[in-house]
Amino acid sequence: MLTRIVLLLSLLSISFVSRAEVFIEVQGLFSGKAVVLINGRRHILSVGQTSPEGVKMISADSQSAVLEVDGKSRQYRLGNRVSTQFAKKEKTTEMISADKRGMFLSHGSINGQPVEFLVDTGATTVAISGQLAKKLGILYRLDGTETRASTASGTARAWAITLKSVTLGKIKQKNVKAMVVEGDYPRHALLGMTFLDRLHVKKSANLLSLEQAF
Repeated sequence: MLTRIVLLLSLLSISFVSRAEVFIEVQGLFSGKAVVLINGRRHILSVGQTSPEGVKMISADSQSAVLEVDGKSRQYRLGNRVSTQFAKKEKTTEMISADKRGMFLSHGSINGQPVEFLVDTGATTVAISGQLAKKLGILYRLDGTETRASTASGTARAWAITLKSVTLGKIKQKNVKAMVVEGDYPRHALLGMTFLDRLHVKKSANLLSLEQAF
């Protein structure tokens, strides 16, 4: 039982930031979209879309396109080829040490409120107890969809919900699918695969590395 386990933890946050050079050329213009060559890769971007290189389409018509790079907007006409540099966060890594029983415990937050997570790569979803949900002000019975969940004691009433945000150290994700289990189980919030599957996870006997790429 989780209530009988004493967990020891150390958490290390590492952020890598570099300056990235981007070469941009507008090769085709249409209403609401454009063909853009970015670092040799051709993309068709619609208004509101962001390329893998971090270039966002603000507007486009038959005359020009407005692209945003590193928060700065610039107008591009057909055939314009521009080189620019911008600060780009490449990755954030959280490293968690296990206790002598191989458990990984870490502090984080749900919807901006602090919680204690048990990081579980075997859990299919983020899961919290009904008791914790009420403490966090989550109206799971009103906003969620009722279902059933498997627990150590059998099946229990549960509600499928979407959390506005889940944070572990410097890693933050929005709109995370989760489960609220009626009662006071699990004792710690379980950080499962609806959060972890967006990350690059490496697990050894005593260390868990979670990497978020940007």
